[in-house]
Amino acid sequence: MSGPDGAFTGVPIIDFALKIVIVGCGRVGSQIAAEMDRGGHDVTIIDRDPNQFSRASQRGVLTNDFKGNQVVGNGTDAEVLRRAGVEDADGFVAVTEGDNRNIMAAQVAKHVFKVPRVVCRIYDPERAEAYEKLGLHTICPTIDGAKRIEKTLLQQ
Repeated sequence: MSGPDGAFTGVPIIDFALKIVIVGCGRVGSQIAAEMDRGGHDVTIIDRDPNQFSRASQRGVLTNDFKGNQVVGNGTDAEVLRRAGVEDADGFVAVTEGDNRNIMAAQVAKHVFKVPRVVCRIYDPERAEAYEKLGLHTICPTIDGAKRIEKTLLQQ
């Protein structure tokens, strides 16, 4: 999608705003938060390290234009998730650096808080497949990256 100045905005502006909770304010989490916020969605991002928010700002991702909320805490903790508004969330994303934390946070969001759309990043392909079979929507950068590289190599 493109904005009024013709620049690519990444996320289409829609007529209704989703409430999104993101656990993990690293490169991926902060990028998702920024794009969803620019798309007009209500975004809250959680990280246990308060410095992650300023790092994202220094990288130019979570700038002063970011209207979302930032919560310091453990994204697997039900009280922290409540503070972030998970009870009313339409979507939940777990993208910390650890597979275990992502799996745990995603399961809490899905099974305890009944968030309708839950996405979990899992680096380990075997675990990603196992949790996908258990009904957890997983993204595995290891598999996705390998497939993209193979496709690029095989293109003529």
